[in-house]
Amino acid sequence: MTAIALPRKRVLADYVPAVVGVPAWVGARVRDLLLIAAGAGFIGLLSQWSVPLPGTPVPLSLGTFAVLLTGASLGGLRALLSVGTYLVAGGLGVNWFAGHKDGWGGPTFGYVIGFVIAATVVGWLAQRGGDRTVVRTAVTMVLGNLVIYAVGVSWLMNATGMDLQAGLTAGMTPFLIGDAIKIAAAAGLLPAAWSLVNRVEKR
Repeated sequence: MTAIALPRKRVLADYVPAVVGVPAWVGARVRDLLLIAAGAGFIGLLSQWSVPLPGTPVPLSLGTFAVLLTGASLGGLRALLSVGTYLVAGGLGVNWFAGHKDGWGGPTFGYVIGFVIAATVVGWLAQRGGDRTVVRTAVTMVLGNLVIYAVGVSWLMNATGMDLQAGLTAGMTPFLIGDAIKIAAAAGLLPAAWSLVNRVEKR
């Protein structure tokens, strides 16, 4: 019996042309490296929009939004490498964490670790069509946010000695409305981008 290979759904990054003038496999790898670097830079840039909040060491920033968009756009492996680059570079001294911070550790570093896991999960889901419709995108982004909260709040509690209630109050509750707005924005942007891709492909 002949096995039938089911095609994996493409992510938005797969429609970026490979670098020309070199062998095809080299051009594709160069494109992937550029996308990985661009994703890390995009997260670093949006993370600088950061607002300190009273009663919590965790600032309000656009970093989460950038991470989830990057994950969905790049797919699982490239998202892992891109956000991993953001984490490693920031840990080594590039001050592109929220609030122009850098370095390993601190009460909010768990959120950065959560970024890596969440982007990978969101990218994996996007490869399976998780960013093609408004509803699917919203579900995908909610799952990504839950991963970030789970890792970030756990780290915050361990670093500060907070109990669960205090950890949730400081590390999750103040951000729920903002994250809901970000999820709504992503649920509009990503399906709209796919609609544009589909129109271009039909020409």
